[in-house]
Amino acid sequence: MTMTLDANLPSTTGADAVDEAIARGIDFDGTPIPPAKLELYQQVMELEAGRQRSGVSNTMRSRIVRIGAKHIPQDELNQMLIAADFAPLKDKEIAFYYGGK
Repeated sequence: MTMTLDANLPSTTGADAVDEAIARGIDFDGTPIPPAKLELYQQVMELEAGRQRSGVSNTMRSRIVRIGAKHIPQDELNQMLIAADFAPLKDKEIAFYYGGK
């Protein structure tokens, strides 16, 4: 059985896959995203767009920790952060991202 990619379905890979699916209003399985969910998401994203940022390095570190914890073991991610001159993992980050593993 060969799987074919439906050109009408959003891609499920890459950093922008979710944003692209949201913009199209179609979930990865091809079902429409309910308007109430899209409206709430857009409302919250508008609020976020107006928030003052604390700095690029802080945001980079937050994204590295949030996404890296899904793919990289705790000790390895911690060493990678330190090697790149970021602050090591904080206790609350360890508890949140690695506590249940």
